Parts: sequence; C-alpha cells; structure tokens
Amino acid sequence: MSTLFDKVWDAHIVRRIEDGPDVLFIDRHFIHEVTSPVAFLGLENRGMKVMYPERTFATADHNTPTINQHLPVKDPLSANQLETLERNTAKYGISYWGLGNPKNGIVHVIGPENGITQPGMTIVCGDSHTSTHGAFGAIAFGIGTSEVEMVLASQCIMQPKPKKMRITVSGKLSRGVVPKDVILYIISQTTASGATGYFVEYAGEVFEDMSMEGRMTVCNMSIEMGARGGIIAPDETTFSYMKGRDKAPKGKDWDEALVYWKTLKTDPGAVFDKEYHFNASDIEPMITYGTNPGMGVGISHHVPLAGTVDSNKTTYDKALHYMGFEEGQSMIGKKVDYVFIGSCTNGRIEDFRAFASIVKGRKKADHVTAWIVPGSHIVEQQIKAEGILDILTEAGFTLRQPGCSACLAMNDDKIPAGKYAVSTSNRNFEGRQGPGARTMLASPLVAAAAAITGVVTDPRTLLNNN
Repeated sequence: MSTLFDKVWDAHIVRRIEDGPDVLFIDRHFIHEVTSPVAFLGLENRGMKVMYPERTFATADHNTPTINQHLPVKDPLSANQLETLERNTAKYGISYWGLGNPKNGIVHVIGPENGITQPGMTIVCGDSHTSTHGAFGAIAFGIGTSEVEMVLASQCIMQPKPKKMRITVSGKLSRGVVPKDVILYIISQTTASGATGYFVEYAGEVFEDMSMEGRMTVCNMSIEMGARGGIIAPDETTFSYMKGRDKAPKGKDWDEALVYWKTLKTDPGAVFDKEYHFNASDIEPMITYGTNPGMGVGISHHVPLAGTVDSNKTTYDKALHYMGFEEGQSMIGKKVDYVFIGSCTNGRIEDFRAFASIVKGRKKADHVTAWIVPGSHIVEQQIKAEGILDILTEAGFTLRQPGCSACLAMNDDKIPAGKYAVSTSNRNFEGRQGPGARTMLASPLVAAAAAITGVVTDPRTLLNNN
C-alpha cells in the first residue's frame, strides 16, 4: 500500500544512497532570469552542456515590467538578467518565451496552461513556488542555484525523501469562500512551520470539487507552512483541463498516458506520518494581519490576542508593530491603499472572473491604486475575450501586462513604505512587496471588495447585493 507521493517518487529514483539522499530523475525543469545565470556560468566554467535541453523551459517573469513591455527595460540589473537568459537559452538550445512572446508569462502559470506540467512527473525550478504543479499529481518543488546547475548538467538531483502528511478537508465551502481562503485557513491552523520536512497530499471533498486553478492556488502555498511541496491526485477534472493543450500527449499517446495517470492515487490503508482533518464549514473569507502567511484570521474576526496564538510574544509584537495593528482590532474597515491581483498564486482566468464578479457595476475607490496583472498572455487574451476587460475598465481599473509584478520587490511594481496592500500573492514578509510595505494576503474576492470600498470588506456583503 503506497501513497501517491511514494508512487511518483519511487518511480523516479535513479540511485539510492545508503544513509543519504536519493538521486531523482527530473522530467521537467523550468528556469527564469533570476536563479539561472550563475547555474549557466557554472556549466560554462566546467565545459559542460545541458543534457536534455528539450526537458527545460524558460520564461521571463520576475524582473519584467508590467507596462510598455515593447520598450527596452529601464532597470539595468533587470535588463541584464533578461538578456543573459535569452543568450544562455539560445546557446544551449532551450525553449525561451521572453517578453513579446505570446506564450510568455509567470513560470508556474505557463507550465500548466501549455500542457508541459503533467501527472506523475517530477518538476523542479529555481523558485520556491514550484509546488504549484503538484495540483496535477506531480512531485514539484523549488531548488537552489547549485541544484539548477546539477539538473541542467545531469537531469538528476540529489534529494532526501520528505516525510508524508495528508490534509483532508471535508464538506462544502460556503458562498464567498474560495481556494485561497482554504489554504490560508489551513496555514493559520498549522502555522507557517507546521509542515516543515513534509510533502503534503490534499484530500477530501473540498479538493475533489475544486477546479484546476483552485488546486494550483492551494499547492502553490504549501511551502508557506514549511512543506517541501503539495500534491493532489489527478482525476477527471485534471484530464479535462489538460486535454488538447499544446504540449499534452495526443492521440494514442494520450490514451496510454491516461491509463497510467488513473493509477496515481493513494492506496486505501496507506500510512502517512501525520494527518490533519478540517471541516469546510469552519472556513470563511480569510485575511492576514501579520508578517507571515500563518498569521491569518477569518475576515469577520479581530487581530488575536498574543496569548491565543502559537508565537513568541516579542516576535508577535514586532509583527503587529510593523503592520500598524493592535491586538483585538477588527480587520474589517481597515483602510487599504493598494490592491494587487495576480502572481503564480492567483493570476489565472478563474481569479479574474471572481474579481470581476464583485466589481461589475461598481467603481474603484478613488484613493486605491490597483494593479491588475494576468499571469500570462494567454490569460490576458482570455480576459479580453470573455468581456472581463470591459467590466474592469468601466469600474475604473487598468489591465497591466503579464509578470510577477507586486508579488515581490524585484521589478517596478513596489508598494511604498507604510502603505497597506491587499494582495492575492503568497507572502506577506516584511519588505516582500517593497521596503516598509504592509501586506494583507487574501483571495481575489476580498481584493475586489477592498478595491471597491477602499477598506477591508467582507466580500459576502457585496456578493449578496449582486
């Protein structure tokens, strides 16, 4: 009896090292402009080639501007990194979707939407949120720069096998509660380090009912509770999403792949090292109040008292001081300066549909700066084709171009010091969105409600009025 994780991991072991890590074969390797330059330099210095260039896929996302992408990139460091990636991929024969390419976008968005991500695969990238791809029943995790070089040179990586955790959420989600709320709730219950050393399988009715976009959101944030990654068993929802995509199997290859993919599930009676069980009825729209993703509460709640949370009081007080919050303060009504929807967490078409469902027929608050950033050019085209752009424009919003944008302070989209942002991204660390920026993580529905009202607002009050 094996878990889904065991089945995929064990199928990729090239060599077991006694009392050491396993040598794993890697099916797909994604690279971008930030973590790859030093790895390529290492190859060059050693006179080595990329072993399987057809298994590596490159895109520009972290350092890219989200306006005027047809113009030269102004920031010298960003421009150099982008040029270096283009030069390295050309040298080693790697597919590169740079600025202006219709397939360009955030690495963890373009992989699934082009069918590169598939069940049963091992997938790595020099980016922590590679866990996103686990939504397809793949083992996917982030790696460091030296490991990027290792995969380029050998298509293998040395990794100790993580312990196994299963998180089951039973029941049906209430109206206004979406996948982002589910994972923020889980992290709030397990803490930001509660899954350290584990690979998490998500199970139960809530995940079975989720779309692929929702499952990707959940797996994306697995590492925010310390996990090595997250995984969800592939099913008809997975297969329907994948069928016909550019890099997905076709014809007879599809039929053969499907036979294998349907075996990728945890056997009854398989044992996990740790298990959690939650009820969907306990989850409401979530928002964070602190400086790690585990510091979150239901939006109708107040900032917890220090004695009620699993945290050192000095650390807790420091986080609240940074955020400008006080114990017992209501989250609802807090003024919001910026709203960001996008990132590899919530930059897919389903997220913009949700955002539009709130803002339709309403107007953006005058004092709010909103960055509406699709995760890829394919998502951008879907926004336009479905009439979502018209809804956004009428409400006073402007659609930007694809990129990581305000998820991290590595491009022009930075939140000014002291300003509050409701963000659909994945991290609220000090300075994550800009030096001194104050980030509240939330779902696209909560972000939309804040953009319209100018304050933290329960989106259910606006859904009921539509």
